Amino acid sequence: MTDTTGTTFANTDADTGTGTGTGTDTDTNTDTLRKGYVPSRFGQLHYVESGGGEPVLLLHQTPRSWTEYLDVLPLVGARYRAIAMDTLGYGASAKPEGPHTIDRFADAVCALVDQLGLDRVHLVGHHTGGVIAVEVAARLQERVASLLLSGTPFVDDEKRRASAAGHRVDHVDPKPDGSHLQELWDRRSGFYRPGEEAPLTRYVIDALTVLDRVEEGHRAIPGYDMEGRLPLVTARTLAVCAPDDHYSRPSLAKFAAALGCETRVLSDGHVAAPEQVPQEFADTVVDWAGRG
Repeated sequence: MTDTTGTTFANTDADTGTGTGTGTDTDTNTDTLRKGYVPSRFGQLHYVESGGGEPVLLLHQTPRSWTEYLDVLPLVGARYRAIAMDTLGYGASAKPEGPHTIDRFADAVCALVDQLGLDRVHLVGHHTGGVIAVEVAARLQERVASLLLSGTPFVDDEKRRASAAGHRVDHVDPKPDGSHLQELWDRRSGFYRPGEEAPLTRYVIDALTVLDRVEEGHRAIPGYDMEGRLPLVTARTLAVCAPDDHYSRPSLAKFAAALGCETRVLSDGHVAAPEQVPQEFADTVVDWAGRG
């Protein structure tokens, strides 16, 4: 069985996945992937996992889905129980009406953690997923064994002023001739290099799935009171960023000041770092989780 991500999943009771990923810095065998759903007050929440042992929960940026971690999951799953969920409103998770907020996204993450019976979890978030991870860590506190924030924007007055300028990241208007598909590709193509067409294609698929609400995840960020919630984060924290991700790299110093945390710049990559340097990303996750 092949799903819309380009990943092939076997028709087995375990719903095990096989397929190939980016072909960037590693060729990853994804035949260890398992898919599942848990119930919540919003509807079903979708997740994909690999491996066993201590859980590591990975949260993607918007408007992406779990496929942002397609290559990372089996690598982290070689050491941990790696779980990538579809954020509420994205991928195959429930799409409730009403405005998206970081708090509501975090409600769904906490629901998944409880439904899976995870007493403690290592938490990883990329871009919007990192902002959600901050809120989850503030709520769950000691239940979060470690926190890794990747390319995560630091939400302060400076960020809110920049967001108020109204720049639209992924918005396109559907057109009868389908030219909006090319426009959507072009919106993000500058973040990818030749040879990275597979992850860029997955982005287009994810964005098309939520095209009528594609900007809402971005718009939720400036409405979040990050500065008020960071003092509640008790987990040891690492903030990382790709060298070419000029949107988020200035946030590293702000997280270091606010949390007293370590920071690290990856060797390569842009906004799509988990797909561009999956081996290094996974190694960083495994190393940070293992320090506790």
